[in-house]
Amino acid sequence: MTLKCAIYTRKSTEHGLDMEFNSLQNQEESCKAYIASQSFNGWQYCKTYSDVAISGGTMDRPALKQMLEDMAHGLVNTVVVYKVDRLSRSILDFHKMIQYFNKYNANFVSITQSFDTSTSMGKLTLNMLLSFAQFEREVSSERVRDKIRASKAKGLWMGGNPPLGYDVIDKKLVPNAVEATNVRKLFEKYLELQSVNALTEYAVAHKIYAKQWVTAKGIIKGGRPIAEMSMHRILRDKVYIGQIENKKEGTFAKGEHEPIVSNELFNRVQVALANNSNNKTTSTRAPNILTGKLFNHNGAKFINQMTSGKGKRKIHYYATKGFYLTAACVDEIVVETITRFLNSDMSNLPINLVTVLKRIDITNMNFAEKRNLIQSLVEKIVYSQEQLIYTLTIDAQKLQPFIKDHYVNQNVEPMEYIIGDNSITITEKVFLRKYVNTVYDRGKNGVLNVTDNNHLILKAFATAWKYRELYEQDGNVDNIIHNARTSPRLFYKYLALAYLNPNIVNMLLKGKLEISVRDILDKASRNDDFNIQEKIFCS
Repeated sequence: MTLKCAIYTRKSTEHGLDMEFNSLQNQEESCKAYIASQSFNGWQYCKTYSDVAISGGTMDRPALKQMLEDMAHGLVNTVVVYKVDRLSRSILDFHKMIQYFNKYNANFVSITQSFDTSTSMGKLTLNMLLSFAQFEREVSSERVRDKIRASKAKGLWMGGNPPLGYDVIDKKLVPNAVEATNVRKLFEKYLELQSVNALTEYAVAHKIYAKQWVTAKGIIKGGRPIAEMSMHRILRDKVYIGQIENKKEGTFAKGEHEPIVSNELFNRVQVALANNSNNKTTSTRAPNILTGKLFNHNGAKFINQMTSGKGKRKIHYYATKGFYLTAACVDEIVVETITRFLNSDMSNLPINLVTVLKRIDITNMNFAEKRNLIQSLVEKIVYSQEQLIYTLTIDAQKLQPFIKDHYVNQNVEPMEYIIGDNSITITEKVFLRKYVNTVYDRGKNGVLNVTDNNHLILKAFATAWKYRELYEQDGNVDNIIHNARTSPRLFYKYLALAYLNPNIVNMLLKGKLEISVRDILDKASRNDDFNIQEKIFCS
């Protein structure tokens, strides 16, 4: 039996490759000699795969990927390396590769470290070698971090994006005369404007843009208008008064570079920033619409919680650990529901209450006015099992401040609600839609009303039927996935949806089943039963 042997070589840096006989050549020749010595066992050299200037701590290596792909197609039976750490310095990555090798009945040989991975002792020896390889890599990383820390403590520039006002020459910060003047203008102008937003507009109007530079690979970066968050960083950056920051330790040291902003001007700007921050509310508008009014089924009150990420702020209603409701989504649904209530047929309500409610023009109210109205009209809202249960006041006196003298709402649209002795109850089905795009979204829930959810269902079926048509015409799944710019997992979910039972499809499209798009896709892909209560419509 012939074993097709591939040699894998790797070097972490490009240093020494110009030598007459370098490390990669040494690894390859040694491995070839070993393969030749095993010719009596049917070993045959087929190809050498080499990665240059790539760490063994990552699997993102072109030659390694190609070798594993060739192995999957039966082109490689045995992988020969000079040392184990040439293949990987990570125990986890190496174990994954060994499992991959076993999947395709491939062998692994290190010519300088003799062991047999088919025995428990060989596996123990392998893990010990990998542990030392990983230890060496981590120690090397620590040395680099220690060097950076010590260099910053001496005020040396240790690389990164160059700040506006400086050029990097011979690995040192050198003031750029034009940019330095612009930086001083920004500091001085902020003291005049007392607003970062206004300063950002000033910078655009006077063509003061972010730093532009060329990377080592010749790529042009920066040069765009300065964003508001970037302007905040510029105004707080101590590099302009000649200091270097160690962000990890939160310390500063006197830098080798020349300051371009005086300490007096910098300190005045810091005082102004602090004062303006203290006098500024957390939001430019009133608090959330449902602050203090939203509860869960256990009676716990939802409180406001803000998260920040990628320059964006998101506000959520939070009641219990790990469960959040996106405030903007819930507020929008509540405003829409109260608007429908004010436009509804109120013939069964007390006449004095109807007289007040029909003179409230919520459509032309601003956010603060809508919030004040809902805070007065709504006694509480309970979120329970994907439902919002509204309890509305019947005290007409509380709503008097919101009436318009010359406005009467003539709408009498049908709407279901229960009239009690002291309140009105509205129950509305909603759907949670989880986002998983960023670490800031995980565990947070967007909320959709029935109408928006039904729109998403229509879009989902349109996508599913498009994929089905392409699949039945072409049949090449890889091409379809590539052209549609989707993932295999999502493509097959939609394809399963396209072949769903027609009776279920009709009920979904007619809105007779109350189910979220996420659950539809999951059930279709798992071929689960849609044992859901059909929605009963009132005539």
